[in-house]
Amino acid sequence: MRGFLLSVVLVLSVFGLKAQEVVTVPKDSIAKDAVVVKTADTVKKRPAYVNPGKIAGRRAAFRSMILPGMGQLGNGVTVYRLAKVAAIYTGATLLTLSYIDNNRNYNLVLDELKYRAQHGEASPGPLANRQDDGLIRAKDTFERNKEVIIFSYVGIYLINIIEAYIDARLKYFNVDDIASIKVTPGLVRTDMMYGYNQPVPGIKLTLKF
Repeated sequence: MRGFLLSVVLVLSVFGLKAQEVVTVPKDSIAKDAVVVKTADTVKKRPAYVNPGKIAGRRAAFRSMILPGMGQLGNGVTVYRLAKVAAIYTGATLLTLSYIDNNRNYNLVLDELKYRAQHGEASPGPLANRQDDGLIRAKDTFERNKEVIIFSYVGIYLINIIEAYIDARLKYFNVDDIASIKVTPGLVRTDMMYGYNQPVPGIKLTLKF
């Protein structure tokens, strides 16, 4: 019995030693695998295209929404852009003065109409000699002028935003590769007249598309 158990232990030991044999891998295959892995790691995705003009346009529009004229100045301070900002605020100032004047006249006429409706006669004020029909038309005119001025405010504000956006986009727009104009001096040959042909200096204009 002891001999049988001993033989079984020896057989299992032999199989265990075979299972622990080292498997050798050729060096060439390891090097190839390393090259493949390294190549895969070094390959990177190409970054997505970013349009700088579009980003600048959005930034300029947002600035003009916050404060009119700030988008134009954010695109770069030049005499042309300063003139545009001055035009924006000059227009807004003139509209404000016009609104104040129309609103004052509107309230003056409205008070006169209310006085006549309550007392049945004209007030001793500056509009005492005006007829009721004329006062009603004047009131409607002043009220309509105030509405037009309010819409003009909105128009200036929107134009300010759109202009700042377009100015920022054009700042990054290059047409050199699309079209070009070349001006060079040259000589223009006149027609033959009496056997005499005198070249005349001129300018040559070349358009390339």
